[in-house]
Amino acid sequence: MDSGAYQQLLKRLAQIVPASALLSSEEDMKPYECDGLSVYRQLPAAVVLPENIAQAQAILRICHDLSVPVVARGAGTGLAAGAMPIADSLVLSLAKFNRILEIDAANRTAVLQPGVRNLAISEAVDHLGFYYAPDPSSQIACSIGGNVAENSGGVHCLKYGLTVHNVLGVKILSMDGEIIELGGAALDAPGYDLLALMHGSEGLLGVIVEITVKLLPKPEKAQVVLAAFDDVEKAGQGVADIIAAGIVPAGLEMMDKLAIEAAEAFAHVGYPLDAKAILLCEIDGTETSVNDYIAKLEQVLKKAGATSLTTSQNEQQRLKLWAGRKAAFPAVGRLAPDYYCMDGTIPKSALPAVLRQIAAWSDEYGLPVANVFHAGDGNMHPLILYDANKPGELARTEAFGHKILELCVQVGGSITGEHGVGVEKLDAMCVQFGAAELAQFFAVKNALDPSGLLNPGKAVPTLHLCAELGRMHVHNGELPHPELERF
Repeated sequence: MDSGAYQQLLKRLAQIVPASALLSSEEDMKPYECDGLSVYRQLPAAVVLPENIAQAQAILRICHDLSVPVVARGAGTGLAAGAMPIADSLVLSLAKFNRILEIDAANRTAVLQPGVRNLAISEAVDHLGFYYAPDPSSQIACSIGGNVAENSGGVHCLKYGLTVHNVLGVKILSMDGEIIELGGAALDAPGYDLLALMHGSEGLLGVIVEITVKLLPKPEKAQVVLAAFDDVEKAGQGVADIIAAGIVPAGLEMMDKLAIEAAEAFAHVGYPLDAKAILLCEIDGTETSVNDYIAKLEQVLKKAGATSLTTSQNEQQRLKLWAGRKAAFPAVGRLAPDYYCMDGTIPKSALPAVLRQIAAWSDEYGLPVANVFHAGDGNMHPLILYDANKPGELARTEAFGHKILELCVQVGGSITGEHGVGVEKLDAMCVQFGAAELAQFFAVKNALDPSGLLNPGKAVPTLHLCAELGRMHVHNGELPHPELERF
């Protein structure tokens, strides 16, 4: 962006928001140069923090007029560089959109601004006997707008679904500032399911400014069983056995030895340090149903080879057992200067074999791996430990991570379960999808953002990129869909 265009942008933005809400110095913009995946960094042209929808509309119209790319940003807890700015872009921070607008106890819904923290929703309705089900590990900090953008999951996604299954409506702004409402307070809406399309769209299709979520009644009882195993593959098979037995846990998580040791040293919750892996399996419902399923669950786990079982006897103990899992990511951060958090999804039946292969690659690459993941729906989070200060170690880590994602696709899974594609997994998208599929993704993008200014360069790779990676054949240097190259 030349200096004249830059000054014009700042001048027009200054007419919309106060000086304190418009950041343009390098020092002020530093916190916005990356998200939770800090290996990718880029300063934007400016950062603006609107306080209401009218201001956000005006900002988008200015950027549309001046052809300035816009990167919408929530809490910045993402792990795929989806909120990383691109050069000469404007970061549109929705941090001030942090109010709960309405709680409708009769209809079990809440209307929220996108900057509301995930955990704050449940805290606000706890006295009414309700809660919001999706609970990412970062729920204390992550925002509901970012949850929609990434279609986040969490511990309870196995039984209660991802964000898309718990949102009834969204209000979004198009790149030219138009307000678009999708869904609403009703359980279903007529027409195409554009509401689902917005989930996981990573800021490429619109800027989310309001969200209506479902609230669930808190269950009468909830208990968690901690099962210890002397072998990781046995624990993986135990996951498959639980589902095969017809048990649908509220949450089913798995941690290997390295993750157990890190979490216990950090949270002191009483995890068995001699275990090679643990499963945390929660059952909720009525008093009678929980008692019946807990008994059945314990039988399944013993048969699967569990060396010990610990069943929570009260709410305090249940929360304590979960506290270690919730703290696993920061806890693992104490084991090495850096770690790379992967996010692949696989069929549950493939879990033992995939864990065995990751262990073999860990030895081959000389990089330790701590496995922490939503075992119930096959959403894996291998944490590759490395030191970015050692020459070549980051590149080796990324190559290792890419092989894990390729393996996920090979066994019938996906390159992402809840973290999104962002910048991190652009290469892996070329493994997952072919030219025809990528063309359809771009067709959707073009329909909703014809200017191509919303978070460009993220989530969907150009066909030329896939060709350069050797993932797609290009005839005589021409793309199968040359009209898509502008994206």
